[in-house]
Amino acid sequence: MSNIRITKQFSFETGHALYGYDGKCKNVHGHSYKLSVTVIGTPITDRNNVKFGMVIDFTDLKKIVKEEIVDQFDHATVFNETTPHIELAKELISRGHHVILVDYQPTSENMVVDFSKRIIGRLPEGITLFSLKLQETESSFAEWYASDNFKSIL
Repeated sequence: MSNIRITKQFSFETGHALYGYDGKCKNVHGHSYKLSVTVIGTPITDRNNVKFGMVIDFTDLKKIVKEEIVDQFDHATVFNETTPHIELAKELISRGHHVILVDYQPTSENMVVDFSKRIIGRLPEGITLFSLKLQETESSFAEWYASDNFKSIL
């Protein structure tokens, strides 16, 4: 049976700031992110399985990505917890804002690596994360490919 890639796209709004950055992104700002998640596997061949012919049900993939990324990051502000932004984060939290503290600079590059780990940990047996594309603006995006990270996945 052939390997088939399945892709599902997601959108969410997230704010962030890049501590120590020498441009405008040092200020708190937000993006309308678009995330494309591509998995690879072989379609189910058991004719008695309700998901016969599918690599993974799009609904099942949506549930994973929604729980691990969209529900957590949508309308949140992400700060690096190892910088002085922690003080701003604490203030926002005390005022009821949704803040996510991470141990990395919240760039698209680092976020897509974080997202890959979250998704890989939830995929069913026989389904592999093939790639992620995190689009920050209409013309700027970061991509993660399993083939580029084979050693770090093992």
